[in-house]
Amino acid sequence: MDPHLLRTYVTVARLASFSEAARELGYTQSAVSQHIAALEQDLGAPLLTRRPVAPTPAGERLLEHAGPLLLRLDAARADVVRMAAAPEHGLTLATTPIALTARTVAALPAAGVTLRVLPRDEIPAAVATAAADLGLVDGLAAPSDPLRLPDVAPLTMHGVGEEPVRVLLPAAHPLARRPGLRLGDLADARWLDAPDAGLPLAQLRAANGGHGFRPALRYDGTDVRTLTALAAAGHGLTLLPDSAATDVPGTMAVPLTHPRLVHRTELVYAGSLGGAATTLAEALGAHA
Repeated sequence: MDPHLLRTYVTVARLASFSEAARELGYTQSAVSQHIAALEQDLGAPLLTRRPVAPTPAGERLLEHAGPLLLRLDAARADVVRMAAAPEHGLTLATTPIALTARTVAALPAAGVTLRVLPRDEIPAAVATAAADLGLVDGLAAPSDPLRLPDVAPLTMHGVGEEPVRVLLPAAHPLARRPGLRLGDLADARWLDAPDAGLPLAQLRAANGGHGFRPALRYDGTDVRTLTALAAAGHGLTLLPDSAATDVPGTMAVPLTHPRLVHRTELVYAGSLGGAATTLAEALGAHA
């Protein structure tokens, strides 16, 4: 299967338009049509309906495979180029908002750093394809347990920090004065769904056996202060690491006592480290 044809197909399916795909890819519309026809002939199945432009059942199945396949190809290319390229000055760090702690900020080189705040699910791919030199990913885990990342490419991970987690509630909430809270007792509470600013509800649901934690409000931004303001205003609860949950006006941060969970942060990179990346990793105390 020709990856160029596959990329064309993915673009047409995403944009639902041959002409828009041609503009984005820099091809003529005729060339795009020829790419799709060649891919359909190769696979022996129609992949798109034309009016409207939409994937057929076979095309939907191909899309399920296409993303990981193309990402692996991009990662392989980036890995080889990374090995052959001359060392460059500067460092690009991809991170989630709550993984970028004061300790991490203090460890950054004095100059030449680019910070990219990304959804946590996108960080491994950014590192694998050389869009970032290093990544900081975070999530809930049992103490000392590594995080589970999507298998996008051969990546190295080192733990760089663990923190207790706290439930952030409005100061007037009936549970705000408790010395500790059990996750299972909060499964039916009103929760904020903020996957890119805090800890995703899917992780809380998984820790609770796959049940509960329906969102009362969804926040698609990456600003942790907005998330804590929403919690203070009573729009829902959120779970945050200790460093992000303490001293938030109008709230109480109550420790999670059961199950035993921590907020874990890991440094992710591809290939071998060098230059500013090595300096940062050493400053963060990266350890297996």
